[in-house]
Amino acid sequence: MRLKSLSFIPLLAASTVALALPAAAQVAASEPAPAPDEAGAAAATAVSQVVVTANRSATPVAQVGQSFTVLTQAQIQLDQETSVADILDRTPGLSVSRNGGPGETTAVFIRGADSDQTVALVDGVKVNDPTDPGTGYDFANLISGDIARIEVLRGPQSTLYGSEAIGGVVNIITAGATKPLQGDLKAEVGGYGTSYFSGALGGKDGPVVWRLSAYDDATKGVPCFDEAFGGRRPCAFHANGLSGRFTYDLTSYLQLDERVYYTRSRADFDGYDTPTFTFGDDNEYGTTQQLVDYTGLNLSLFDGRLKNRLAFEYSAVDHDNQDPDQPANLGVPTTTTFVAAGRTNTIEYEGSFEIAPNYQAVFGAQSERSSLYAFSPAFELAPDRGHDTINSGYGQVTGEVLTGLTLTGGMRYDDQSNVGGHVTGQASAAWSLNSGNTVLRASFGQGFKAPSLYQLYSEYGNLALKPEQADGWDAGVEQHFLNGRLVVQATYFGRVTHNLIDFVSCFGITTGLCATNVVGGYYANVARAEAEGLELQSTWHMTDRLDLSANYTLDNVEDRSPGSPTEGKQLARRPENTANLDAGYVWPIKLRTDIAIRYAGDSFDDDAHAILLKSYALVDLRVSYPLQQNVELYGRIENLTNQHYETTYQYGTLGCAAYAGVRLSF
Repeated sequence: MRLKSLSFIPLLAASTVALALPAAAQVAASEPAPAPDEAGAAAATAVSQVVVTANRSATPVAQVGQSFTVLTQAQIQLDQETSVADILDRTPGLSVSRNGGPGETTAVFIRGADSDQTVALVDGVKVNDPTDPGTGYDFANLISGDIARIEVLRGPQSTLYGSEAIGGVVNIITAGATKPLQGDLKAEVGGYGTSYFSGALGGKDGPVVWRLSAYDDATKGVPCFDEAFGGRRPCAFHANGLSGRFTYDLTSYLQLDERVYYTRSRADFDGYDTPTFTFGDDNEYGTTQQLVDYTGLNLSLFDGRLKNRLAFEYSAVDHDNQDPDQPANLGVPTTTTFVAAGRTNTIEYEGSFEIAPNYQAVFGAQSERSSLYAFSPAFELAPDRGHDTINSGYGQVTGEVLTGLTLTGGMRYDDQSNVGGHVTGQASAAWSLNSGNTVLRASFGQGFKAPSLYQLYSEYGNLALKPEQADGWDAGVEQHFLNGRLVVQATYFGRVTHNLIDFVSCFGITTGLCATNVVGGYYANVARAEAEGLELQSTWHMTDRLDLSANYTLDNVEDRSPGSPTEGKQLARRPENTANLDAGYVWPIKLRTDIAIRYAGDSFDDDAHAILLKSYALVDLRVSYPLQQNVELYGRIENLTNQHYETTYQYGTLGCAAYAGVRLSF
């Protein structure tokens, strides 16, 4: 396979050197990072410039061989977005597809991998949805709220994160408290009847650290069925949620750690029940609620060299979809179109041990049990039910074998109750040269994804399914110029995925499994895909007032299924070319202005390339002004040129809209 669209690279490469990664999309290697919340958190408190997700422990960025992005709280605030998906959309190697406006089904693709091949974590707890057909995570309900840090790890990462980590990992970390009493408030209003309010309060007093936060986010939205095709009913969205953190130092070496995250949302959506059974305005709506809980003990031994974490993790997600018109259109007595409940319980032990100076081992074991209940009353006689258990063990060693050269290697074994055992491995290298001004990185990783409960136990299920598997690699360089004020990075990546699970239609087929199939199809391991691409990014702190930034991603991800009519074609809804440009300036009167441009090239809504999604460029203008030390006014205009665009065919997107808010802290 060879890279395409190379004619686009020289222009973007020049822009990348001259500009910098969007101010809200990439942490410069020189910027301090807050302490993480995984094993090794205590060590990270005194260490800046760290990444947690890559090695499940605090690791200096110059020693991380994988490709990553860290978004700090300051950057998230500069971006001003309430939707985490919109923040991620500006991140190198990531693209987003949404079925309408805010709150509608939202898929995040990392380096072109399927959206259900991403592990999503909230405060270390896996939140992938067992009721989703592919166990994917819908980013529609993930609001920035009290998020202090987002870490994105690109490439197959199953050695440390298990099933689903073929594309990568998105780790959401909520804020903690650092002072005896502190809090903040935020209020925002804007276009499309949008309102957003959030507040948090916390404190640190001796052995006790606590923080509580809540938010409410609402919008009248835009028609999900695009107005350009005749849509008229706006799809409203309303979400609220809360999060909490509590730690208590029982002794100088033993700590109780409790975290909770809850969100509830209601979203209108359009469908095919109009009543012509073609896509159009509908009166359907759905509610979703998710509860995430983490209860753990942290034990530090041997003067902090051995850190242990024992935790119970719980995630519960419930869906309830309603169609008021269903009784009249289908002749059934219920308005319920779909109900589902998914539960995941995980018992986990994790340890990190400092073998010697600059040598560390991370190891652990997990037992994860997931369950599914799903029912469509108008179309099914009985609900779909199923459960599975994955028991895992993993280990990884990181060491600075030569001055500046850090090597990492690890392996994992997973035993899934339905498909048996599976082994994955990974290795990486980071070489810091030229007094740290040059960092070379390379990594190889394997990923796997166990068949979902729906793919196994629904009426279309197939108990003979095998796990999806992937091998991925990347290599890159990070170069610092002008005493670190200019940072340029380039990364080449590739991935081969096989045994992909896809739906097989039995229309016109009477052989094989179709001979006894009565529902029209089934899931099978029939697909294969390959990805190859390039990520360019840069940050330039030109002066104390002016920051320039840019990133560009070339992502060729193709269907390589033998004999498939779509073999060799780019996978659906994944643009080959994406780019971001940003310029931020602080005026002498302390007013900060940012102009950001987000570009996505042509893509297709279907694998056969019959429906083109045209390229687009969105221009956003952001301003912020500190009235005093703890009070800030801010505002933004999104899609300044009011460009019409689609990330999913016939689904509406936001036009030009203005928003204004105030942020207070104490």
